[in-house]
Amino acid sequence: MRLRNAIFCFAALLAAVPAATGASALSRHTPRLVVQIVVSQMRYDYLLRFADNFGEKGFHALVNEGSLCTRASYDYALTRTGAGLATLTTGTNPSMHGVVGERWFNYTTGEAIDLAADKKAFTVGSDEYDGQYSPRGLMASTVGDQLKATIRDSKVVSVALDPVSAVVAGGHSANAVYWLNPKNGRWVTSNYYVSALPQWVERFNQSDAVVGYSGRKWDITRPLKAYHNDEYTDIVVDSTRGISFDFLMRKKYDYDRLCASPAGNSLVKDFAVQAIIYEGLGNDDAPDILNIVFDASRRIGEKYGTGSIELEDSYYRLDEELASLLEFLDTQVGRDRLLVVLTSDHGASDPIRANSRMPMGLFDASQFTAIISGFLGAQLGPGDWLLKFENRQIYLNRNLIYKKGHNLTEVQNLVANFAIQFSSVSQAITATALQNGHFATGVLSRMQNSYFPRNSGDVMINLMPGWIEYREGVLSDAGSPYNYDTHVPLIWYGGAVSNRDVEHDVNLSDVAPTIADLLGIAPPPAATGTPITEIVAH
Repeated sequence: MRLRNAIFCFAALLAAVPAATGASALSRHTPRLVVQIVVSQMRYDYLLRFADNFGEKGFHALVNEGSLCTRASYDYALTRTGAGLATLTTGTNPSMHGVVGERWFNYTTGEAIDLAADKKAFTVGSDEYDGQYSPRGLMASTVGDQLKATIRDSKVVSVALDPVSAVVAGGHSANAVYWLNPKNGRWVTSNYYVSALPQWVERFNQSDAVVGYSGRKWDITRPLKAYHNDEYTDIVVDSTRGISFDFLMRKKYDYDRLCASPAGNSLVKDFAVQAIIYEGLGNDDAPDILNIVFDASRRIGEKYGTGSIELEDSYYRLDEELASLLEFLDTQVGRDRLLVVLTSDHGASDPIRANSRMPMGLFDASQFTAIISGFLGAQLGPGDWLLKFENRQIYLNRNLIYKKGHNLTEVQNLVANFAIQFSSVSQAITATALQNGHFATGVLSRMQNSYFPRNSGDVMINLMPGWIEYREGVLSDAGSPYNYDTHVPLIWYGGAVSNRDVEHDVNLSDVAPTIADLLGIAPPPAATGTPITEIVAH
């Protein structure tokens, strides 16, 4: 380790020297392919709750032959997909990488800024509009960027259904980033990465393979009594006809519905396998990284809820896909040349149940903003004082506040003190307090870790435990600092990984530095996490 650090220090003095083209200095223990699998919205307790119905070669193989971090959590409040993926790849919190949500607002122009949207980019692989994306909204570099800067021959590839997931996971220097265009079922990318799709992707698109996935029937895989969950939406139980699953993709081209079904995960896995083969990942001495994001799991969880049979069944099907992927990787790459990291971008809240005695409720953002706007009008006079409410953050109309001669900090305090009076709100804190104060522990510390001055709102709120923001068609959501949103699986598997459980607290910002350590490279520059000792101790 000291020798490696010395090499890094020497390399830093030679910053003008281009990155090495080969990988001759790498240890025989260095993985040649890192596969980071992100199962979107997977809570840690799913590993335990569904364990007896998993097969032996999927989740069980990862846990029993790898290393499970039992207490891995995110250490910030606004737990969303973009923020989670950014933290996993950069090794730091939103306060450093800048991803405070999938959208934020420009105070000067009042315009919305989408995390991965880029008006200068255009679609590659389709005539449809679905390619104006790039990672320019990510303010920190990733472990993949660091690998590419260190070993020029290394490759970084990212695959997901959702463009934001694919782009953020891929980082700034990825060789290839692919996502599915839901309008026509084609795999696409943007000209930020390439000017034309590789031939293997064109062949995949021209074969209409995606049509086959969109036409798959989703039936439950087990008798009803074998499931631990007992709620269902699309399952029909008839005393005479038995059990049927009313999840219909009667249209072969119903790609939106495909993306909220297990077939969506199957498609991503199969496309990732093709990427490994045709991009030549893991087939030489230069280490490569493949990011796979299973977005369908999040969409299934949002639609059906954490207590649904549909969600549970989707994990049994994902277990089968993982078994298939691991078998392929062991054959194609070899266990001794492989590192698999499986985790999630965030957890999930339980659905709101009308008859429950548990403290829970639905937060109506539209009603909240209307009341806040009325309050500001009463206090400050007529005017559009509220710019927007987005992702638990209140953006004030600073231009109007300054024009009318008001003190911004005083207006922020006015709003925060009023917002905390709502029964659904647990904390409300101003941007000024988050920027100037220091909160070492607790919820306020996590809220501070979600604050990035340029992108965050003037007031950040946190809802009471059990409360979720109302979104049409969404039963289970994320976005809080509570255990159900922050505690996720973290499993390490491969030739360099010992078979042991890590039972102390682990921050998900530790993932990128740990991968970097195993690859023998420096961590991403903004990383605040540290390598997990039990994982890097060969």
